[in-house]
Amino acid sequence: MGTFGAILKHPDDFYPIMKLAMAMKSAAKQIPPQPHWAFCYTMLHKVSRSFALVIQQLDVNLRDAVCVFYLVLRALDTVEDDTSIPTDVKVPILNSFHRHIYDCEWHFSCGTKDYKVLMDEFHHVSTAFLELGKGYQEAIEDITRRMGAGMAKFICKEVETVDDYDEYCHYVAGLVGLGLSKLFHASGKEDLSSDSLSNSMGLFLQKTNIIRDYLEDINEIPKSRMFWPRQIWNKYADKLEDFKYEENSEKAVQCLNDMVTNALDHAEDCLQYMSALKDIAIFRFCAIPQVMAIGTLALCYNNVKVFRGVVKMRRGLTAKVIDQTRTMSDVYGAFFEFSSLMKTKVNDLDPNAALTLKRIEAIQKSCISSGNLDKRGCSLYKSQTQHKSTMMIMMLVIVLAIFFAMYAKN
Repeated sequence: MGTFGAILKHPDDFYPIMKLAMAMKSAAKQIPPQPHWAFCYTMLHKVSRSFALVIQQLDVNLRDAVCVFYLVLRALDTVEDDTSIPTDVKVPILNSFHRHIYDCEWHFSCGTKDYKVLMDEFHHVSTAFLELGKGYQEAIEDITRRMGAGMAKFICKEVETVDDYDEYCHYVAGLVGLGLSKLFHASGKEDLSSDSLSNSMGLFLQKTNIIRDYLEDINEIPKSRMFWPRQIWNKYADKLEDFKYEENSEKAVQCLNDMVTNALDHAEDCLQYMSALKDIAIFRFCAIPQVMAIGTLALCYNNVKVFRGVVKMRRGLTAKVIDQTRTMSDVYGAFFEFSSLMKTKVNDLDPNAALTLKRIEAIQKSCISSGNLDKRGCSLYKSQTQHKSTMMIMMLVIVLAIFFAMYAKN
C-alpha cells in the first residue's frame, strides 16, 4: 500500500518506478557464470541496491574493477562498523586489510546478514581481485591501505573538531573518490582528476549519510559510534544524544542545519568534477549519487524528523533521479531545484541562516553560470501531473497493480 499511496500523491512517479524495476530485474539476470564473479555481482545487488544498476552500466573491465573495489571497501567498512569487535582485534585487521585482498584463503566472521556472508566468503572477492589488470589492482590496494589506516586511527580517536570531521570523512569516503578517479584514469576513458575535487565528491556523500543516519547511529548496539563533530554539536547541547528528546527539538534542528551547511561547502567542487567527465556511463555513475545527496540534504534541512526516524527520498523520486540524470544539464537543474527547496526552508532566526543562504546561492550561481539550466525541461521534485483527473490516477493504479502482479509471478 505504501507504493500505491505514494503514486496517488505523485502519479508521475509511476513510469520511472516501472523502468527502474525492469532495469534492476534485467541487471540481476546478468550475473557472470564463474563462481567468484557470480558471488561478487550477486553480493553487489544485495548490499548496494539500486547503485548496483549504475555500476553494471560501466564498460566491462571498469565495471569489474569498480565492483571489486566497492566490495573490498564494503568489507573493510563492515569490520570498522562492527562495534562488538574488541579494539585490539579490530585495529590490526584494519591496518593489514590491503594485504588480505591478495589472500584467497582469508576471511573474518563479523557483521550481520548479507555483510556477514560477504565476510565469511571473502575469498571470492580476493579471487576476482587477482584477475583485474595491474593498474586496477594497484589503485585498489593503495586506497584500501590508506583507508584502513585512517579507520584504525579513528577507532582510538573521537571526532572533536571540524578538521577531525573532514579528516575522518577523507579516510572513509574522500579516498573512495580518489580511488575511483584512479580507476577511471586506468580505464583510459577519463583524465585524472585532482585529489581535491575527488575528495570533495566523497565528502559530500559521506557527510550526507552521517547527517541522515543520526538516529540509527546513536542507537547502535552494543554502543553508538557517532561522527558529528563536538565543535559543532557542543554549541547546541551538552551531549549529542540530547537531540533525541523532544524537549530539545529547537536546538537539535539548529545543530542539524549547521551540519547541512557544512556539507554544502563541497557542492561546487562536485559540480566542477562532474562537468569534466567525458564517458556517459562514468558520468551517470558519479552523478546519480551526488543528485541523491543534494536531494537528501534538502529533505533533511530544518527537519526534526531526522531525530525521530529515517528521512530519505521517496522511491519514486529516487527512480526519477536514476532515469533523468543523463547530462550535466540534468545535474545543474537538479542541484538548482533542490537548493531552491532548501532555500525556502531557511529560517531567518536560525543561527547559521546567513551562511546557509550564502552557500545555497553559491551553488545556484554555479548552476546559472553554466548556461545549461534552460536545457532541462522536467522537474524532479515538483509533480508535473498533480492536477490530473481522478480517473487518470485510477488507471495508473490499475496498470501498476497488473505490472507488479506480473513482476511477482516471474
